[in-house]
Amino acid sequence: MSRTDTDVLVLGGAGVDTIVYVPELPLPYADSYMIEDGIRTRAGQTGDFVALGLSALGLRTHHLDLLGDDPEGELVRALHREKGIALTAIPQPAGTKRAVNLVGPDGRRLSLYDTSRSHADDRLPEATVRALAESSRHVHVSITQPCAHALPVLRETGVPLSTDLHDWDGENPYHEPFALAADIVFLSAARLTDPERTLRRIAERGRAQVVVATAGAKGAHLLADGELTHVPPVAPPAPVVDSNGAGDAFAAAFLFGHLAGEPPLRCALYGAVAGAHACTVPSTETAAIERDGLLEHAAQVDH
Repeated sequence: MSRTDTDVLVLGGAGVDTIVYVPELPLPYADSYMIEDGIRTRAGQTGDFVALGLSALGLRTHHLDLLGDDPEGELVRALHREKGIALTAIPQPAGTKRAVNLVGPDGRRLSLYDTSRSHADDRLPEATVRALAESSRHVHVSITQPCAHALPVLRETGVPLSTDLHDWDGENPYHEPFALAADIVFLSAARLTDPERTLRRIAERGRAQVVVATAGAKGAHLLADGELTHVPPVAPPAPVVDSNGAGDAFAAAFLFGHLAGEPPLRCALYGAVAGAHACTVPSTETAAIERDGLLEHAAQVDH
């Protein structure tokens, strides 16, 4: 296998979500609610969405994770077959990861994760991780327990890493091994009281050359080469219906730019465009922005 077989190996983050559109968040207590838009279950958690975004942008993508031999696992396998994304599924006796996403009218979401389908001693086979990483230009690592165990092997391969810490508060020790091992770190600014302090702390203590904290409609904070820059928000091309997957879309488009040799600020623009597009797509659909659309929208923003 050669380093050119795959552009990006996505590690972890495969699973199934059940989407429920609710009248408001937080949802007041009631004995029952009538859900007129339906309750739908579909494949797609963070690793799936990053892989979809990368593939839609023309990057050769491979996804590795634990999956159960169950209906949820078949949904994940079918999604990858449909989108033409290579998938290596390691058997998970506990079953495929599941979550329930409550989505409000403004597109905000509340996610409920079923932790019964994962265990602290879950492992991705070291030989498989090493072989797939060594045949890739880049590895994007989800912050799941099996991926935490894989970090030392990944660092040994020398392949560049990225990760998404999601809504890290800057303090929870679970996230630190991922933050300090990656060359590119994404996270949400939602729970950060001082985004600049957290970004600089990640860069100073770890390997990261670039750290990005997304801030939704306020844009993003980009730390690159020691300089902090505000990335302006990009107006969505249609009404916002759902923020689910926006961070994953941002990461995928940023990595697309990075692997094309673009400077960090340009990569962040790509991320902002893709994230804005994702907010216009209902969670029940999997429609990532494609390369031509990304470049055209980014060019319009530039002007």
